[in-house]
Amino acid sequence: MQITSSNIDLRVDDSLMRVYIAAPKPSGVYPGIVFYSDIYQLGSPIIRLANYLAGYGYVVAAPEIFHRIEPIGQVIEPDDLGRMRGNDDARRTEGENYDRDGRAVIEFLKAESSVATDKIGTLGFCIGGHLAFRTAFEPEIKASVCCYPTGVPSGKLGQGVADTIQRVSEIKGEMLIVFGTLDRHTPENDRQTVKNELEKASIPHKIVTYEAEHTFMRDDGYRYDPVVTTAAWSEITAFLERVFAR
Repeated sequence: MQITSSNIDLRVDDSLMRVYIAAPKPSGVYPGIVFYSDIYQLGSPIIRLANYLAGYGYVVAAPEIFHRIEPIGQVIEPDDLGRMRGNDDARRTEGENYDRDGRAVIEFLKAESSVATDKIGTLGFCIGGHLAFRTAFEPEIKASVCCYPTGVPSGKLGQGVADTIQRVSEIKGEMLIVFGTLDRHTPENDRQTVKNELEKASIPHKIVTYEAEHTFMRDDGYRYDPVVTTAAWSEITAFLERVFAR
C-alpha cells in the first residue's frame, strides 16, 4: 500500500512536539499507532520503520520524544557522542512527561477522521519499547508492541524510578514483546521478569525471542539483522491485524 507522510506539531506543557505522520494513501479509516523511536529520535532508520508499518494500513504517529530538550527536528547521530547525548536526554526527561506526550498523541489520533477511534495501538523500540509499554496503561490502547524494551523491570526511564512493572495489571489490551537473546540491555533476568508479571496479571501477551543483539531492526548499524527483522515484522503485522480485526 502506498503511503503519505507529513509533520504536524502538538503543544504539550507549552513545549512544541513535532510528530511525524505516515498514513495509507487510499482514503479510508484505519487503526492508529502511537510510534516511539529509540534515543536517536526520528532519523532515517526510524522513519523507514514507521513508513513500513503505515504501508500495512495504519496511521502512524511518531513524536520526538526529547522535544523539551532538543530543537525541533533534531536527529541524534547514532555514534558514540550521539549515544551519550541521547542517554543524557533520556535521563533529563521526567517520566511523567513521557506519559503526557503519549496521551497527547492518542488524543490527536482520536480526533483524526482517518483513524478508527476504537482501534488504537502503540509500538516502540528500545526506550521507545518502554514508552509503548507504559502507553499500554491508557484505556484506548488495544495492542502494544514493545521491541527490545529497556528498563522495564528496573524502572530506568527518565528522572527518578518509573513504576512500569508495578502497573502491569492496568493493561487492558494485548501485548507483543520482541527480545534479542544477545541483547545485553535486556538480559535474561529482565526478560523473565516481564514474562512473569504479564502472566501474573493475566494480560494476553506473546513474547518472541531471536538470536539477535540490541536494536537489530535498525538498518544503519552493525547490529542490524535483516533476516531476523523480517521475522519480527511478520510477527508484528500478524499480531496487529488479528487484534484490530475484532
